[in-house]
Amino acid sequence: MKSTSDKTDKRIYVCHTYYHVLVSVLKEMTEGREKGGEAVMLLSRMSNDFETLSDRLRASGLFTDIMDFDEKRETFFPELAKYKEDKGGIVANMYNRILFTKKFAKLEEKFIPVDFREFDDIYVFCDADPIGIYLNQHRIKYHAVEDGLNTLKPFVQAKYNDRGHFGIKKFFSMNLNLIFMCDGYSKYCIDMEVNDISVIDDDFYKYKEVPRKALLDSLSSEDKERLVRIFIKDTDALKAFVSKNNRDGVLILTEPLCSLDVREKLFRDLTAEYSKEGTVFLKPHPRDVLDYDKLFGEFWIFDRTIPMELLGLFEGIRFKKVVSVYTHLDLIDFADEKIMLGDDFMDKYEDPSVHRKAEAVEKAFKK
Repeated sequence: MKSTSDKTDKRIYVCHTYYHVLVSVLKEMTEGREKGGEAVMLLSRMSNDFETLSDRLRASGLFTDIMDFDEKRETFFPELAKYKEDKGGIVANMYNRILFTKKFAKLEEKFIPVDFREFDDIYVFCDADPIGIYLNQHRIKYHAVEDGLNTLKPFVQAKYNDRGHFGIKKFFSMNLNLIFMCDGYSKYCIDMEVNDISVIDDDFYKYKEVPRKALLDSLSSEDKERLVRIFIKDTDALKAFVSKNNRDGVLILTEPLCSLDVREKLFRDLTAEYSKEGTVFLKPHPRDVLDYDKLFGEFWIFDRTIPMELLGLFEGIRFKKVVSVYTHLDLIDFADEKIMLGDDFMDKYEDPSVHRKAEAVEKAFKK
């Protein structure tokens, strides 16, 4: 475990995705600059290959250290599987969950690369990942940050995950710290930072609104140039794109949906549909492992690691439409029309019960 110097105005950001890194950088360029002190970034390799991002973050000078985090999922520890079996009743299942929580946190210990107690503020993106259990079981307070832009708008994950006997589970998590619930519903989570409280169907007192657009709008020209250097590996390629006629362009954002074969069909259908309207461009999601370069080579394909919000920083980039399935488009300001297809569209590609989680939450909490 790596030690840092004396605890004075120190912040650490635990990031699992490129979007998490983007928000962390924005926070450091704004809030961090006002607070002073220093910041460290922890890059979890559990669900993303950040490639050479660490080097570019170091070169930015925003963080005193960039650390890799070899975070492990529960499936890495086969001895935990028995605690996930359904025992047929709330009492037996709760007992197993208590044991699971304690043992999982203990097993994760040796993979933690830093002493979190040395930091004044800990920001955890997606505390539903193992780091959330670890921090709570070690009684370390932290700030949760929403996983993606307006992630809680469709449904609150904690309420979906624990929609049966929610009140009991909430008490065991928030009061007793015997089990763990995500998105602020845990004892040692101080608050849950979100982009827009008004879109969340939950009046939970821990929600703290920090609009992302305000962070972006407050950046200086120098800050924007630094953002580009951090996230865009090949600016020449983007300049080449800018030189193309993209005024009739349709940008389709991919997402890691369904199985790979169904996902390919889904985006085949979308590219075929929107090719009728203009030039189609694809922006693969960072966690989408479908080989778009090979399978969709006839289209212009953006580097998957570029946060789509940064495209608006380039003068000349403008699309007729931006289309997504579930990705929220609130920060997109470089398109004439924004289309989020949603559940009705997804019904054609998979069992509705898989993605209609908001309806499951509504049914469970209906009075």
